[in-house]
Amino acid sequence: MTGHPVGGVAAQAFPVARSEARLLVPALMFIALVVAAVASLGTPLITSVATSFHVSLGSAQWTLTAALLSGAVATPVLGRLGAGPHRRATILATLAVVVAGSALTVLPLPFAWLLAGRAAQGVGLGLTALMMGVARDHLPEERSTAVIALISVVSIIGAGVGYPLAALLAEFGGVRAAYGLGLVVTAAALLTAWRSMPKAPEGRSAHVDVAGAVVLAAALLLVLFLAGERNLWSRHLAVATGLAVATVVLLCVWAVIELRSTTPLVDVRAVRHPAVAGANLAMFVGGIGMYLLLTLITRYAQTPHGAGYGFGLTTFVAGLVLIPFSVLGFVAGKLTPRVRTRIADPLLLAGSAVVVGAGFALFAAARSDLADLFAAMGVLGFGVGGFSAAMPGVILAVTPKSETSSAMSFNYVVRSVGYSLGSAIGGLILAAGTGPGRLFPDDSAYTTAALVGIGAMAITTLTSLALARRRSSETNP
Repeated sequence: MTGHPVGGVAAQAFPVARSEARLLVPALMFIALVVAAVASLGTPLITSVATSFHVSLGSAQWTLTAALLSGAVATPVLGRLGAGPHRRATILATLAVVVAGSALTVLPLPFAWLLAGRAAQGVGLGLTALMMGVARDHLPEERSTAVIALISVVSIIGAGVGYPLAALLAEFGGVRAAYGLGLVVTAAALLTAWRSMPKAPEGRSAHVDVAGAVVLAAALLLVLFLAGERNLWSRHLAVATGLAVATVVLLCVWAVIELRSTTPLVDVRAVRHPAVAGANLAMFVGGIGMYLLLTLITRYAQTPHGAGYGFGLTTFVAGLVLIPFSVLGFVAGKLTPRVRTRIADPLLLAGSAVVVGAGFALFAAARSDLADLFAAMGVLGFGVGGFSAAMPGVILAVTPKSETSSAMSFNYVVRSVGYSLGSAIGGLILAAGTGPGRLFPDDSAYTTAALVGIGAMAITTLTSLALARRRSSETNP
């Protein structure tokens, strides 16, 4: 760690033996990959769920929204529990909930049970921050830095892994077969955690702020509802605006509760540290841009030729477009720990944001050939991978080891909200570009959305550069 931790002295590391460390690292990666992939299963299956359960597409969309909501709420709660002495039990109990939820999605039960299962699966998203806490506590500092970076990247590319597999299984075996994949891998993750997760270092305590958790859950529910209900903004603007104001009020109330609590869900005072606040702002705006481009490319690929553009790809083939995203994202994640020995983390954030902006520019300028989409998706993956790998370094440089899970969990909530808004903004822009009586937007609407994305990444770049200047002034007074 560099600098002085916020909120106290860092706890002593509790390293594991070298042989155990070799088993621990792949276990951490596998669990982070599984929870991310399983949570993303709802994305390619929305149409299939609507058909199989005879519900509307809007209702089927909740199979994704329910997972995102439960994950956003569970993340800070698990982050706080993970900072205490019962981290191993927390990890095992959470994975047991995810396995139970996976079973509900496979069993021949009504649609309501499927939603309950998806909500239980989404709880697993909160484990990513705990995996980082385990790595920081039980691995040597140099090793833990690289592992934390990869965990952050794996939590992103998990969607790219789960999407095509789920689409393929749904195409040949139906929705239940696709969700069956989630049951198998989550059971494997539970067994892996039981065999490999060490106990937390002694001398820690953690209490969950129940009031803060309830208010935060209500605020996040409104955020995701407003992000998912795109028609609300176009048809009932006054209602949507009122709900948006209510969301802001709830978030302010939550902040007050956290500041007054002796055992806050999130240490808001630490979050106000310029480095942490700047990193979360960059994550929020950058998340909007990153998910916006991901949404644009996948939707463009599936648009039928009759619209005058697009490639009419099936869900499975469109999922294959995500392969460059996952591969190059992983490559960037592997390269970042080596590069960060020469380049500061905030500068890596800025450089990665520029790369994502280049992906937007490429998509805006050239998308007439399928190879163009693969190229844009690869550029996006490389930028997202680098950004995700550098982000923990910015936050953890001023965070004590005992608060690793809590600090990173808040960053992941910010990321989830940014991703949701990115998807919603993309939908709103494309809806605005759809002419009366037309099913698909004009091709120019995609260009407009790409330009908005470039603006978002420009803001992210400037924010990251400001962080870099601040760190430079602190190290070279």
